[in-house]
Amino acid sequence: MKFIVSSSYLLKQLQILGGVINNSNTLPILDNFLFELNENQLKVSASDLETTMSAVLEVDSDSNGKIAVPAKLLLDTLKTFPEQPLTFIIEENGTLELSSSHGKYALAYADGEEFPNAVELDDPSKTIVPAEVLSTAISKTIFASGNDDLRPVMSGVFFQFSTDGLTFVATDAHKLVKYTREDVTATQTAEYIMPKKPLTLLKAILAGNDSDVLIEYNDSNAKFSFDETQLICRLIDGKYPNYEAVIPKENPNKLVIDRSQFLSSVRRVSIFSNKTTHQVKLKIAGAELNISAEDIDYNNKAEERLTCDYQGDDMQIGFNSRFLTEMLNNLNANEVQLEMSLPNRAGILTPKDGLDEGEKVTMLVMPVMLNS
Repeated sequence: MKFIVSSSYLLKQLQILGGVINNSNTLPILDNFLFELNENQLKVSASDLETTMSAVLEVDSDSNGKIAVPAKLLLDTLKTFPEQPLTFIIEENGTLELSSSHGKYALAYADGEEFPNAVELDDPSKTIVPAEVLSTAISKTIFASGNDDLRPVMSGVFFQFSTDGLTFVATDAHKLVKYTREDVTATQTAEYIMPKKPLTLLKAILAGNDSDVLIEYNDSNAKFSFDETQLICRLIDGKYPNYEAVIPKENPNKLVIDRSQFLSSVRRVSIFSNKTTHQVKLKIAGAELNISAEDIDYNNKAEERLTCDYQGDDMQIGFNSRFLTEMLNNLNANEVQLEMSLPNRAGILTPKDGLDEGEKVTMLVMPVMLNS
């Protein structure tokens, strides 16, 4: 078994696939990439048992074979090469010989048959989504998903597909993001919860990609196929909370403000906030928004005034500045609207501009109780 491939092309593909591999695996074979050579096509796979990702690379070869190659050793070696053709030859003594213009390197490989097979999806439902739409949906929601092992359903992103459009939701019980596309629809209704790790991998690869992604899914697994890449992952088992029930419907107090000004102000003021609660106070009256924070333990405090467009009763409400900052960072609007009802009810943040046709983003942030 022998093949020749460009060093930078191979490195780029392997770095993407390497994101699947865990630092500590229960099965030693999972520390490897699986190489399956079929003449001039080399299929490389990586897996952690929950997620398996593979890519097909064009190589120069006329042989076949299947081996498992140590991922870290190969990646560390490839990173040091300038762009050049590399020759891989499988020796009978259990080593893979790699030849470059500088020299020769031998890596011990394992039998490819030991590598776990990827899951086959029986009779899956299918939806095609443009890569850019999927990438944006993941970016807009994934930051709001939780990290609580006791509530696994909240540690992923909820995909809700219907003939009217696609909805993506993430929440950790303190903040919630609902991202909707009405310009892309599915042929049938489906709901499932995607884990964070495969979504993070997809987000990285799909950014700037203009192809379509075929999503296939059944009750337990989902498969994403685009270009020459495939990602299969196990879905999170369980029922997603009824997120519509927590979005307040009546919000008479509406604040419209310049996003970047608001973001900078919250960032600056929050430096002076309590290090446990990260609380900032918004005091709104007329066309003036007063943002303040205080850390009583250290006698630190800050206050800033911004002009805004506000309709509603004068009010004071407290938020965790970290959640507010994350949300404002994830919107690419010039102006945002914050809708509120009472100081103990969630605030709803939406962009006033910067959205595509058929695109909607709703962000919900829970208030923190103010110390009067």
